[in-house]
Amino acid sequence: MEEASVKLLELTDVTIRFGGLVAVSGLTFHVNPGELVGLIGPNGAGKTTVFNIITGVCPPTSGSIVFSGVSVGGQRPYQITARGISRTFQNIRLFSSLSIFDNVRTAFNLHLKNGFFGSVWRGGSFRTEEAEVRREALELLEIFGLAAYADLPCRSLSYGDQRRLEIVRALATRPKLLLLDEPAAGMNATEKLELMKLIQFTKERFGLSVLLVEHDMKVVMGICERIAVIEYGRKIAEGTPAQIQKDAKVIAAYLGEEASDARS
Repeated sequence: MEEASVKLLELTDVTIRFGGLVAVSGLTFHVNPGELVGLIGPNGAGKTTVFNIITGVCPPTSGSIVFSGVSVGGQRPYQITARGISRTFQNIRLFSSLSIFDNVRTAFNLHLKNGFFGSVWRGGSFRTEEAEVRREALELLEIFGLAAYADLPCRSLSYGDQRRLEIVRALATRPKLLLLDEPAAGMNATEKLELMKLIQFTKERFGLSVLLVEHDMKVVMGICERIAVIEYGRKIAEGTPAQIQKDAKVIAAYLGEEASDARS
């Protein structure tokens, strides 16, 4: 695949230190518009830390992060989300006491025009905006097959549907780039196949770029267009799934026998 002339996300020589520990070291990689990229590596390689760096949870010690042509290194998470980067988490972080609808509704607050006083006075502009949020939230839930359960508490959903809801909530922030942190964790084989279809559908339906962290190699090799591999916070390989499967460094560091399993 040829690189797009303007990269959507570009990390250049990114390093982060926690005291004397270097968690990510000199990391350089990018995501093109409309691309589905995998980020893989063994446990403790620094994958979730990379997500935290991109989303502003952990500002980098050095290096640059550019999104849509703008430097976002050091910006706060809500600022980065407003620019168009949204994420899910390795451990599901839904608001368990809220309904399915309200879990999605909370994500729209980032783009609301009516502030505190608008919500107090509840004028025409506020009511119009609230109606639009409700319409968009229900539309998203309908697309992902969850609208019929909108008023139920989110904890009533199955594990797979909770993962689905987390993606819906992320989409409600209107992202250009969606970061998925181990979405297949805890899923059975059938659920993983459905997840792969869901990720591809989401990318195409909403015109997104996707950066995926995942341990299941069949998922990664099955849907990613390009893969970056890190070990101890350093990138050791990058290429197409076919190239990664044959890379000796990757096989030694991470894939092992799973590489041949993924090809079968």
